[in-house]
Amino acid sequence: MVTTAIHLELVTDLTTETFLAALRRFISLRGKCNKIHSDNGTNFIGAKRSLNEMQELLSSQRHKDIVTSTLAADGIQWVLIPPRAPHWGGKWESAVRCVKLHLPRVTGNSTLTFEQMRTLLAQISAVINSRPLCYTSDTENNYLSPAHFLIGRPLTTVPDPDLSHIPVGRLGYWQSIQAMLQGFWKKWHQEYLTTLQQRPKWTTSTPNPSIDDVVLVKESNTPPSSWHIARVMKTYPGKDNLVRAVKLKTPTGEMTRPITKIAVLPSSETVFQGGPGCS
Repeated sequence: MVTTAIHLELVTDLTTETFLAALRRFISLRGKCNKIHSDNGTNFIGAKRSLNEMQELLSSQRHKDIVTSTLAADGIQWVLIPPRAPHWGGKWESAVRCVKLHLPRVTGNSTLTFEQMRTLLAQISAVINSRPLCYTSDTENNYLSPAHFLIGRPLTTVPDPDLSHIPVGRLGYWQSIQAMLQGFWKKWHQEYLTTLQQRPKWTTSTPNPSIDDVVLVKESNTPPSSWHIARVMKTYPGKDNLVRAVKLKTPTGEMTRPITKIAVLPSSETVFQGGPGCS
């Protein structure tokens, strides 16, 4: 709940038994939790058949009784948010929105097999969990991500060539999945960096970047799960004393960028209340 790490699980149908099987897979991978928060069935309102089935499943008293008794046997408390209050689940809904917004855009009208879809969701989870939360000097990469709290180190992906220029009809069985992953990365990570660069109206002042600040550099054509981390070496203020550009030091050299192309990372030594998430 603090780091907003995301785990995507693909299921074949919307039944209580399949739900419990997915939960067992989650616990086997991530470990047993003490408490689970979830939506209430009445929060799912829509015309689509899948949403109606989900609503019927979660609002079923039999489903609630079976899940509650199964979790209670393992010492897990299941907490349902109140009916008609979807904003109570905003913490996890904002993270799931990262996927729901861009996944249909990259898959389009393609029909994926179960194995293809499961592979794509697993890679998308890794991409989202690789995002930097804050700067720290205690790790090799000088930043903490949700992956550090899951596996103790940053998540990486297998290098693949850029497939964006190849027509979809010429892509192989697995190449099409990697092309979808690259498309998701390009759309999502640019949007994520934009949320870190929000400029409030001039009635509220924003602190200038200062020397030794650690920043994320907004670059195009970067591979999935690749984040450009740099340190501010020099600032270039204007006549109004507002910094317009900065000189950066990266692991490969030095560069100068306008402040519109950087986002300052918070330090882990400051009060950390969740850091940047998926909004």
